[in-house]
Amino acid sequence: MSDTDKEIIKHILDGDVRSFGILVDKHKAKAMTLAMRILKNREDAEEALQDAFVRVYRALSSFEWKSSFSTWLYRIVYNTCISAAGKREKKGHFSVELDDENEYINEIESPDIQPDIDLESKEISKIIYEEVDKLPDVYGSTFTLFTIQDMSYEEIVQVTGLPLGTVKARLFRARLMLREALIKRMDLAVVKEKEGY
Repeated sequence: MSDTDKEIIKHILDGDVRSFGILVDKHKAKAMTLAMRILKNREDAEEALQDAFVRVYRALSSFEWKSSFSTWLYRIVYNTCISAAGKREKKGHFSVELDDENEYINEIESPDIQPDIDLESKEISKIIYEEVDKLPDVYGSTFTLFTIQDMSYEEIVQVTGLPLGTVKARLFRARLMLREALIKRMDLAVVKEKEGY
């Protein structure tokens, strides 16, 4: 059984610096997913994430448990990435790197799934992630927090600092855009199949 965030943080504050590695390992995959969603470039995302974890370490003693640790952490990651994106835009860097392997997105696989169904499921997941990547940043980051980070509306409000109505509107718009994009891709696939491509 793994330690809770509270127990790990107590160890860190008691001087066990190695426990910070445990805390980082516990949260880095989801934090990286958020960083990639905002920055769209692995190198920039890794740099921003490293920056965010340094900030977390320095501020850990001031964390008051008014929210969950993960909400507090993701707010720091979100703000660090938004800041990095702003600096990058000022410098004129707009590089985009797609993560074909989606190694930071956790997939639950059942051993009972038949190979052809499993392959189809993976293909659909790949298409969904490609379309999420194409969402404008203002919608994509909110959608990522909600679906991949599994955050509530209130937690997203805490992380982003946006009003609740804005969060709900962005999620609604993101779902609508994603649905439209998926319908187009599926329609195109059916047309190609019928035409023998």
